[in-house]
Amino acid sequence: MKDLTKTSTADDLGEIRIAFVRQLGDEPAVERQAAPQPGPDRLLVRLRAAALNFADLLKARGEYQERQDPPFVPGLEGAGEVVSAPTGSGFHPGDRVAVLAAGTMAEMIAVPPAACTAIPDAMTFEQAAGFQIAYGTSHLALAARANLKAGQTLAVLGAAGGVGLTAVEIGRAMGARVIGVARGQDRLETVRAAGAAVVIDSAECADLKGALRELGGVDVIYDAVGDSAGEAAFRALKPGGHFLAIGFAGGRPPALPLNHALVKNISIHGFYWGGYARLDPRAVSDSMAGLFRMFQEGQLAPVVGQAMPLDRIAEAFDLLRSRRSVGKIIVSL
Repeated sequence: MKDLTKTSTADDLGEIRIAFVRQLGDEPAVERQAAPQPGPDRLLVRLRAAALNFADLLKARGEYQERQDPPFVPGLEGAGEVVSAPTGSGFHPGDRVAVLAAGTMAEMIAVPPAACTAIPDAMTFEQAAGFQIAYGTSHLALAARANLKAGQTLAVLGAAGGVGLTAVEIGRAMGARVIGVARGQDRLETVRAAGAAVVIDSAECADLKGALRELGGVDVIYDAVGDSAGEAAFRALKPGGHFLAIGFAGGRPPALPLNHALVKNISIHGFYWGGYARLDPRAVSDSMAGLFRMFQEGQLAPVVGQAMPLDRIAEAFDLLRSRRSVGKIIVSL
C-alpha cells in the first residue's frame, strides 16, 4: 500500500486494510476495501495505531453493554494523521491526533472533528492510541467518584493490565500510597516501576484480604478484575472507604456483602467511562485536558505492552483474552 501523506486526497487513496467481525464469536479477520469518503463534516484520518480494549472482546462475543450487530469493525480508539479536514474544524492535513470512535482497526477512518484530539509532539502514535479510555477511566474514577486524597491507600486489582497500570500511575501522581495486585513477578516489576509502593502477586497470595489488612487496610479499591479477588479486597476496606467497579476480567462481577457496606459506611461506585461521557461531558473533556497536561509535565508514561501488525489482530485478541499482556495491546496500522 502506498504511503499516505498530508497532501493525499480522498479520491486517490485506493484500497485500505480493515478488520471485520463477521459473526459473533468469530475472531476478527483482515480484508481490503475502498478508502472511506469523509463527507463535508468529517475528518479523514490515516490511523497509525489502534488500541485493543477488553470491551472489544465482549463486543465480538455479543456480551458488551452496548451491543453491536455484525458485521462491524472492532476498535474504540486510535491515533494517526489528518488527511483531510473540513473548513472551520480546527484541524489541518498533517495534524497528529488521537481518535475516539468505533471502528479504529482500519488504516483509515472518517470521523466527526469532535472525535479527534491533538496530541503532544512527544507522544508516540502507539502511546496516543491507548491513552484516552484507560487514562480517562482511571482519572475520573479516582478523582470524581472515589475522591482519592493524598496520603490515602489505593489498592489496584489487575494492576498490570491496560487500565490497571494507569490507575497506579494516576494514584501515585495524586499522592496516594498505591498497592498493586497482579499475577507474576515480571509483570509486578512493571507495576512497581509505574509507581506502586507495594506489590502483591495474586498467583502466590492465598489470602488477599489478610494481606491488605496487614498493610494497614485500604481507603480506595480500583477493581478491574472482579470475581473472588474483588470480594476479598472489599473486606479489607476501611470504614468510609470507596470500592470502584471498573471491569470483570476475572469472568464475573464480585459478590459484595452489602451488610459490610452498610456497617462500615462504604461507597460502591460503578464506573463506565463511555457512559460518563453522556452523564457529564464537561467532566470528561476537562479530565482529558488535564491528562494531556500531566503527560507533558512528565507525570505519566504510557506503557505499550505489545504492538502487533493488523494482520495479527486475532493473536492480539487472544493475548488480551488470556490476560498475559502488560499495559495496552496496540495494533500497528
